[in-house]
Amino acid sequence: MPPLASSASTTLLRACTRQALPSARTAVTAVSLQRRARSSEASTGSSFESPFGRSTENQSTLKIPSFKKYLSKNGETTNKVFSYFMAGSMGLVTAVGAKATVHDFLVNMSASADVLAQAKVEVALNAIPEGKNVIIKWRGKPVFIRHRTAAEIQEAEETKWEGFRDPQPDSDRVKKPEWLVMLGVCTHLGCVPIGEAGDYGGWFCPCHGSHYDISGRVRRGPAPLNLEVPAYDFPADGTLVIG
Repeated sequence: MPPLASSASTTLLRACTRQALPSARTAVTAVSLQRRARSSEASTGSSFESPFGRSTENQSTLKIPSFKKYLSKNGETTNKVFSYFMAGSMGLVTAVGAKATVHDFLVNMSASADVLAQAKVEVALNAIPEGKNVIIKWRGKPVFIRHRTAAEIQEAEETKWEGFRDPQPDSDRVKKPEWLVMLGVCTHLGCVPIGEAGDYGGWFCPCHGSHYDISGRVRRGPAPLNLEVPAYDFPADGTLVIG
């Protein structure tokens, strides 16, 4: 193409562009203004309503909810009485439940019927002749019951007991002079002494040679104490209850 024709086309293109440029700028400006107007309308029309209330200053977004439908229709005194009644009732129920729980625990921890049956032993004394010993079992231990004669009672009471290893008068060891009740366990190492034996006519422990007199007091040997006297009673004539 000749240089003259090229220069003419370039000039024509520039002229067309200059004529179209103001109209394009006007269109862009109009679109921008429309967008700004829409955004301003949206910001003006939309508002956040808070559930905590509305303030009177500058259209506040606070909105306080109404609790009127939850208010009691009764008076203040009635509400207090009801509250105190409910608190007292719950306290009473709790106390009853705690009492029942403690009672059940104590019942479970108490001794069973077979253990309570062994706690006391009843003996018929009419079956024991004078001058004889009887051995019974009480709480897993042997118990000596001696029906003493008048001579044995006199000997036990007249013996000078002040100088014994475990000094004790015969009257402190018996409730009735004719009946002597003792645990048949040697106070040395727990052996069972033999009745009507030894140097003093009472009991003799063959394990280590402890001698007891007719009142069950230690007179010789390694035993440190007299034979133990359990708790017993005579609820009726001819009846002995141990325990």
